Amino acid sequence: MASLKRRVVITGAGCVSSVGNDVATTWQSLLDGRSGGAPITRFDASAFKVRFAHEVKGFDVGLYMDRKEAKRADLYTQYAMGAAVQAMQDAGFGDGTGYVPERTGVIVGSGIGGIGTFEEQHTTLMTSGPGRISPFFIPMFIGDIAAGTVSMRFQAKGPNYATQSACASSAHAIGDAFRIIAYGDADVMIAGGAEAAVTPMAIGGFGNMQALSTRNDSPETASRPFDQLYWKCPPLPLRPRARRPMPRPLPPLTTSSPPTKPSLPS
Repeated sequence: MASLKRRVVITGAGCVSSVGNDVATTWQSLLDGRSGGAPITRFDASAFKVRFAHEVKGFDVGLYMDRKEAKRADLYTQYAMGAAVQAMQDAGFGDGTGYVPERTGVIVGSGIGGIGTFEEQHTTLMTSGPGRISPFFIPMFIGDIAAGTVSMRFQAKGPNYATQSACASSAHAIGDAFRIIAYGDADVMIAGGAEAAVTPMAIGGFGNMQALSTRNDSPETASRPFDQLYWKCPPLPLRPRARRPMPRPLPPLTTSSPPTKPSLPS
């Protein structure tokens, strides 16, 4: 196996999450031990065993996509675009300059893709027949459309695909992007993941396989897989340490003292 030729650095980050629609807000929420768990608002969950979720709140897609473009994009693609635009702006690439398009790629992972669009179009099929299925159904639903949409926004003509490895999809995307840059196949990569799976089929399916908490009476304390805070909400652009001038590396997201561990009921 050939040795790595180039060191890879992170030059910007973006985030759309249940506890903040940008990196600073999300990070502070995690330091404060603030949960994004709350009763489901995207559909009537009264008949479900699981009636809460960590929904994104107050997201304004108009900040990142025009109305026509957003209408033809599943919510997971909208979230990916929001995070990608933030990351590129943070890296100094927001105006579409400062990088070589042919040497810039995109990898956006997603565990399930546009499941919201799939459910909506299936309902249309059942109620109105196949002739009413949207011609945009397939390009809105497929798991790699977020990567494609982001690449078109920034004219990124380098490596472009989606990773789909369940809960590891985002980390998988970042790892692949790292290797692509380290081995010289690209200079800049927009990498991360997006999901918008608070839908009846997804919540029902995960709930019935007992993969979700049923702590409906206390959703803000329901997510407790670890006793330490954990954060993962890219996309973020990666690029190699270059001999030519480049944007400053992203400063570490740390504080002078460790965050206070939130107290959870037994």
